[in-house]
Amino acid sequence: MKILVTGGAGFIGSHLTQRLLDQGHSVCCIDNFNTYYDPKIKRENCKPFLNHPNYRLYELDIQFFDQLKPIFFKENFESVVHLAARAGVRPSIQDPDLYNRVNVIGTTNLLDLARHTGVRQFIFGSSSSVYGINSKVPFSENDRIDRPISQYAATKIAGEMMCHVYHNLYNIHITSLRFFTVYGPRQRPEMAIHKFAEKIYNGESIPFFGDGTSLRDYTFIDDIVSGVVSAIEKNYPYEVFNLGNSNTISLRELVSLIEQNLGKKANLKIMDNQLGDVPITYADISRSKEKLGYQPKTDIKDGIRKFTEWFLSKKK
Repeated sequence: MKILVTGGAGFIGSHLTQRLLDQGHSVCCIDNFNTYYDPKIKRENCKPFLNHPNYRLYELDIQFFDQLKPIFFKENFESVVHLAARAGVRPSIQDPDLYNRVNVIGTTNLLDLARHTGVRQFIFGSSSSVYGINSKVPFSENDRIDRPISQYAATKIAGEMMCHVYHNLYNIHITSLRFFTVYGPRQRPEMAIHKFAEKIYNGESIPFFGDGTSLRDYTFIDDIVSGVVSAIEKNYPYEVFNLGNSNTISLRELVSLIEQNLGKKANLKIMDNQLGDVPITYADISRSKEKLGYQPKTDIKDGIRKFTEWFLSKKK
């Protein structure tokens, strides 16, 4: 297949690109290499693919329909995996307009071009944040998602809703995948596990929000990529799936695991809870197991070990 991966230079996108190329697919990557974090990191992510005969990189911004249009008409994609987005809950509170333009308008641009160029399949990278403060755990795909608590979450809900519109009107096969806190080698530097490891390694204090009892369902990158690939292969007419590990760990336990793997103690700087943060994320993956054959294989202890091995190798 010829597959477009938006955000293909990022953490998840670069891992997915590697898997798809290994499977013999042709991959086009769209990324704008913005400065949310150091663009050099994303360029390093792409470097192994640049000479691959089945890989093509386009540096452009999904906000702008006119930039995207010639690419879609030139390449005739069979499948679009849409991972490009402005990420992060807290930055979305500070700049909601940017998040709306990229995550909502950008998604609409891609869906509209998919319609006009006969793309048969569209995979949308959504987020566990759509569940908001959900008193029912674990979170199921059938739970209500009409009470987001951040602009980022609201843009992901809007993206899912727009996907449903395009499926209903134009019969595009669409699967929305709600990712639960993805981590592993090449994780973005501002995400908790990577940020904590960096500060522990350097002997710097960690901003520790709340009392450490907040719970997250951390999902290893290889498991996420397997879920995305399965969604491509199954090609359901319309589905929404959770991709998580279906296990939770507290913030304090997470820091302890990183300490153990780095052989260094953390210096915690206790701070108040942040706006937009939820107390728990916890995925019900029964539907994903049944319909995607999704089976996460990496628990948090093995995942943190693999992450810290990568982290320390980069330091050396």
